[in-house]
Amino acid sequence: MLRLSLDRLRRMRRSWLRTPRAHDSGGDARLRALAPRLEATLRDNIVGFWHPRCLDRAHGGYVTGFGPRGEPTGETPRRLVIQARMLWLFARLATEEPYDRRAMLAAAEHGYRFLCERMLDHRHGGYYWEVDARGDRVTSAEKHLYGQAFLLYAFSQYAIASGRGDVLEHAGRLMDLLETTAHDAVHAGYQESFREDWSPVPGGERGCLGPGGLKRMNTHLHLLEAMTVYHRASGRALARERILELITVLANAVVRKGVVACTDQHDRDWRPRPEPHARRVSYGHDLENVWLLIDACEAAGVSHSPLHDLFRGLSANALRHGFDARNGGFYLDGPLGRRADRRQKVWWVQAEALIALLRMSRITRDPQFLSAFERTWQFLERHQIDWEHGEWHATVAPDGSVHGDKGDRWKAGYHTGRSMLECLALLRTLEAGPRSA
Repeated sequence: MLRLSLDRLRRMRRSWLRTPRAHDSGGDARLRALAPRLEATLRDNIVGFWHPRCLDRAHGGYVTGFGPRGEPTGETPRRLVIQARMLWLFARLATEEPYDRRAMLAAAEHGYRFLCERMLDHRHGGYYWEVDARGDRVTSAEKHLYGQAFLLYAFSQYAIASGRGDVLEHAGRLMDLLETTAHDAVHAGYQESFREDWSPVPGGERGCLGPGGLKRMNTHLHLLEAMTVYHRASGRALARERILELITVLANAVVRKGVVACTDQHDRDWRPRPEPHARRVSYGHDLENVWLLIDACEAAGVSHSPLHDLFRGLSANALRHGFDARNGGFYLDGPLGRRADRRQKVWWVQAEALIALLRMSRITRDPQFLSAFERTWQFLERHQIDWEHGEWHATVAPDGSVHGDKGDRWKAGYHTGRSMLECLALLRTLEAGPRSA
């Protein structure tokens, strides 16, 4: 089935690359022409790759270890982040046409059961960072909010898709746990790194994602997206309050004002870490920040107009320092205020850039964002999307060679699938005219 789908997708791609582009003043006709291509990429290249091959019928949960040609790479530990990401994807697909709602809900339930039965810490609360491939043994009992955030995100989306009150209750209990154990009522945001019993990992001591005691932009990005979906699922006032707080953090505390770019690592009071490795800009995260802030404002019912200058600044910095003007696509990262020096093109960076650029094009009608969107998509079509074996190549090197597995403990269908889903949702709004704040 996957081979037939990919053969059809390759034929369509050859036709797409020969099709002249329509022109109009706002670019809407060009964007509308892209919709079938994004639909086919989502259906055949992404969903066709992961479903049903990732469902572990023997042990539960999702298998995500697949090599460059989609070949299984053997049993690998089940990490909370990737299990939650795949649950989110299937739950989201269950709400979208033309996907088989029953099949997608079954795939979501498959992962939900594994998480609740094998990764839940019944004694201390929360969910383990990692268990073995069979779910029989805890291999890392730490509680990092990067993983807990993805679980709140996934449970909330599954509650929306299924309409099940028990799933929403699980999400609510997790929300309450984060509030009592990790929320920082003094400095805003959340403490992140905890031991099994929810005692903090001290600063300087290494945890599962590096030294304890830090607040990271990346973790707070995913807390924001989790709170946004949880608020849509529950309508809780507490969730909206945390969304507004996280908007302040991500639109202010993590932004280096003189450059209008974000850095990742901060002390508890949001002072940026001074080390050279902490003074780097991830263009994918900056662009992801743009569109997640827009989405969070919309969910909370507040205008994002006051943040438009920030969005322009972050986008402009990414385009100035991280965009490949010759070939399209975005590089991985670079020093603050300087041109990218790590020039590999990683799958998730392109995926997040597409959503942000399309959002900015719809908000501003500035042609530079539409142009960058089209050129990033063209790069993906020609170089990063694997039309033969499915999914996207993990990395495209500066010399054009491709590297990395199709799936592992960090890479699955979340970034690629979400990118297509969000872009298609935006393309469906074209007839309604420019987005308002």
